[in-house]
This record gives sequence, structure tokens and C-alpha cells, in this order.
Amino acid sequence: MPRTQPPRLPGSARSLAASCAGFCLVMGLRDLPPLLLLLVDCWASVSAQAGDTPVVTTEALNSMKPAPTTFRPAVSPRPHETPRAPRPSSDPRPTPVTDVAALCVCDLSPALCDVNCCCDPDCSSVDFSVFSACSIPVVMGDSQFCSQKAAIYSLNFTADPPQRVFKLVDQINPSIFCIHITNYKPALSFINPEVPDESNFDKLMKTSDGFSTNAESDVSLTTKPDAPNTAKYEYGVHLQTSHSFLRFPSPLTSSLCTDNNPAAFLVNQAVKCTRRINLEQCTEIETLSLAYYSSPKILRVPGSGTKVPITVQSIIIQSLNKTLTRLEDTDTDVLRPLVLVKAGHDKICTNIILEVKYSLTYTNAGEIIKADVFVLLGAVSSAMVPFQQKFEIYFIQQNTKPVPLSGNPGYVVGLPLAAGFQPQKGSGIMQTTNRFGQLTLLRSTAEQDCLAIAGIRTPVLFGYNMQSGCKLRLTTAIACRLVAQKVESLLKGQGFPDYVAPFGNSQAQDVLDWVPVHFITQTSHMKDSCQLPVALAIEVKWTKYGSLLNPQAKIVNVTANLISSSFPETNSGNKRTILISTAVTFVDVSAPAEAGFRARPTINARLPFNFFFPFV
Repeated sequence: MPRTQPPRLPGSARSLAASCAGFCLVMGLRDLPPLLLLLVDCWASVSAQAGDTPVVTTEALNSMKPAPTTFRPAVSPRPHETPRAPRPSSDPRPTPVTDVAALCVCDLSPALCDVNCCCDPDCSSVDFSVFSACSIPVVMGDSQFCSQKAAIYSLNFTADPPQRVFKLVDQINPSIFCIHITNYKPALSFINPEVPDESNFDKLMKTSDGFSTNAESDVSLTTKPDAPNTAKYEYGVHLQTSHSFLRFPSPLTSSLCTDNNPAAFLVNQAVKCTRRINLEQCTEIETLSLAYYSSPKILRVPGSGTKVPITVQSIIIQSLNKTLTRLEDTDTDVLRPLVLVKAGHDKICTNIILEVKYSLTYTNAGEIIKADVFVLLGAVSSAMVPFQQKFEIYFIQQNTKPVPLSGNPGYVVGLPLAAGFQPQKGSGIMQTTNRFGQLTLLRSTAEQDCLAIAGIRTPVLFGYNMQSGCKLRLTTAIACRLVAQKVESLLKGQGFPDYVAPFGNSQAQDVLDWVPVHFITQTSHMKDSCQLPVALAIEVKWTKYGSLLNPQAKIVNVTANLISSSFPETNSGNKRTILISTAVTFVDVSAPAEAGFRARPTINARLPFNFFFPFV
């Protein structure tokens, strides 16, 4: 007969079989019945260890699910009247607390579909058509376990309309330091502290080290039922209305208007979006009517019963030829309906919303106390579809006046320069309330008479190079010193500043950030002559500051050059005309952008903070 090779056993099984065989040789023949019983028991254990190899299946993203393994029961050497109690077969892992199939970490907007959030239950097939990919394709529970449930999301773009694909699999952790069995269940959750009361006070006193007086001892452990309501709006919180929230249309993934965008507290926005409609059905589209933006009532604070109505402050009508007409009485025209008019072969829809501007007044306690809206209604013909809409919302604090700025932060071309002077060392910058009079030049007039236009100035606007002047007529012999003082005051104006703000929104208390004005005087000395200032030339150097995508204009240097000329002494009866001029020049001193490269990545070899979880 041909010889067959016995099956090869694993190392642990071979060692167990060898130990059993060695024990058989020692026992001899006189103890044969117990020996046979022991051999049967050893072979059962070896067979169980040799067959303890789980079957692994692969599904989706490297997920593996172990098949159930059946073990042969070992023969017990005990008498039959005292059988061994069966070992309970249970999963050592506790039941997961979080259901990953119902978990969606990218669902941030209630009752709204979040972009590229494939697990958002509010998204439909229409929303999936504008998705590019799933922002979070895999949602799992505790990643430290060797095997954990994972919810996998993907999009099927071949379907019409696109569909969401969902799979729930068991994913394997490839790390060699993963946790296979959790036998310490309290480590999976925080322990609820025991609150002292009349029944357990004595027991807690014995187990604790006593009481210590600190700041936390004055804090109540329970919430008082009569505590005042501290609800208020905070930055970024959605503005709630009597039905849902205040809707602020804005573009989403394209230039088209998305009407379900919520307005957020203290988030000023100004957007433009495109509206594509069927003009014959314009009267049925509520987002085109004025009532859609003026009828909601904003809650004073979140969850309160006090409602703040939206008041229509201004209604402007725009015709097809762009003519604007402001309605005087807004109370009777608040609910102006949409009207579809036929003009020959063309169709025109009137009273369509073109611009909406919200103005919300709030208190320092986070309460909305007033809501105003300014609208622009217009007529849209079939040739104008699709058309553009503008939406703006801004917030004003109660009992405050908005301070106009020349930029935020960088200067905007055409706005005046912010300037001032420092009355004493250590104090802040003093500025005039008229921001158009902080840094000025002479204003040219038709008369060209310097004495007639004294006090009439023009502001220095950022980015605008300007030059102006006048004529000063000297008819009699006047002291040279008095004329020089008069001309200098005429060139500099009243209150010539010492500092200029580097940015359009610079604060007056940040003196070290302001740019000092370097005043230079140029003179030419001649014998028996009078030195008179004839020109004031201001040079402003600025640079592009910040990102290349959105550079901000920053002033880095300001120089005022007072130029004087020599004139012969004026004799009695002689007349002389002197030309006086002022000029400002803006010079861009920005350095050319240089290509930069990111630093080489470094390897961080430190262990994670939860490396020995749950042992320590």
C-alpha cells in the first residue's frame, strides 16, 4: 500500500500532542483505561487547535468578516455523574454605543442638504446631481479596535438621476497595536459622579479626604428651576423665525441662487447670484415676490415667543430702460404682487425682486430688536432671462453709529486717507470728525485767487495723483516774514497731520502702527532776497500686503516736501504775482512676488497620546 503523509499540525498542536505521547510512555500498561481516556482528550484538544482557523471574506474597501468557528467539545476525565458545566459563548466586545449607519458627521445644517455630504438624510437625487464626491466616504466607530463596523458611502453617477450607494461592512484595522478584546467595560465611557444627598452623604464622607474650599465649591451641582433664561444669539448662529429660519439666497456650487441658505448672526454678507426661471410661471415662484422677504418674523432670541417683524423701509422700482423710481408710501405697497404682461410677442414680468438689503439691529445681550429691509423691484422680459439678483445683510449694534472706513483692512482706491496728530507723547491719535478733511490740498477755482479760496480744500484720495494751485498777488511792500507765514499756512491748511494710518481701518490707539509724516523744507538762498514757500509736494509710498489672491493696500511712507523760492525784496508800488501749487503722488513700492516652495516634510516619530489605551 502507498504510504500517506500525516497532516501537519500547527506548532501549539504539535507541542500538545508530543506532551500527550510522552505522558503515555510514562504511564505503562497497567493504567490503560485512564490512558485511553486521556489520549482521546488530548486528540480532541489538538483537533480543535488545528481547526481554529477563521475563514475571511473580503467586501468593498478591504473589509473582512470572520466566519463562525465551531469547536469540538473536549472529553472530560471526570465521572459521568458530575459533568462539566458548558462554557457560555458570548462576544467579549460590548455592544457599540453609536450606530454608524445612523451617524452623519458632515450633516451640519438642520432640514438642509449639506454639499458633498452623502450621508445627509435631507439630500435627494436632485442634490446628488451637483455633488462632486463624498466629503466623508467612510464613517466608523472606534478606530482602535481590530474590527469595527464601517458605513461606506459613494455616488453612482452612471444612474439617471445619480444615486447614493451605501454599504455597512466590518472593517479590519491593519495596525498591530489594535485592541482585539475589551474586557474592561468602564473604560469605554465616562463614570457618572455620584451627587451627594441625604442618603449617601455619610458614605461619601468616609471614602473622601474631606472638603476643600475653592472656587468650584460655590457652584451649584443642580440647575435651579427658577434660573433666568440665558438664551441669546451668538456669532454664526442661524437667525430663527416663527416657522424655521431667515433665508438668505446665495450661490452654492454654481452661480445659481440657492434659496435655503440661512442667515447667520453678526455675519455680514453681500452676494450676487443668477436666477433661471420660466417667465410664464413667474407669478407662481414665491422667491421672486416681495412677500417672501418681508413676511417672516424673526425671533428676538432663539426659542423665544417674542417676534420681531421685518419693516419695509424703501421700495425702488426699476423699469426696462433702467429708470429708477422710489415709492413714497411703502405701507400700502408692501405686498406688490407679481404681474405677467404681454407686450406684442414679448412677455414681461413686473415687480420681480432684483435687490434685497437687510438691516438688523441687535443689543449687546445678543437680542434682535429691529429688522428693516430695502428692496429693488424691476421688470424682467423674456430676453433678460436668466437675470442677476443681489442680496445683502448687515448688523448694527444698538445706540451706536457705524464708523465709515477707508478700507478693511487695506485702502480702497478713491477713499480719503485717514490722518491725525498726536497732541502729546504717549497719547492716541487725534482725528477730525470729518474724514474728508484730515489730509487735504488746495482746491483750484476759476478765479485762481489764493486769498479768495483760503480755507477751501479738497481731500487726498488714495490712488489719485492730484495737483492744484492758485495765484498770490502782492501789491504793496509787505514784510517778507509775514508773507512766508501766510503762504505756508495756505499750503498746509489748518491742522496738517503728523501721522497717516497704514490701513483703512487702523485704530487711533495703535500709535506705533501709524506712519509718521516726514516734513522736508527746501530753500534756495540768494542775497537780498525773500524766501517764500511756493509748493507743497506730498509723496505717499504704498505696497501690496498679504496674499497674492487678495492683496491689501498698505501705506509705508509719507513725505511732505515744502519748496521755497527766493524773490527780490518788493519795492513800494510794485506788483508781483506768485504761483502757489500743491500736489500729491502715490508710488507703488511693492516687491515682485517670488515663487516659494514648501518645506520638506519631517517624520514625527512620537507615539499618539492614546497608544496604551485602555491600559493606562
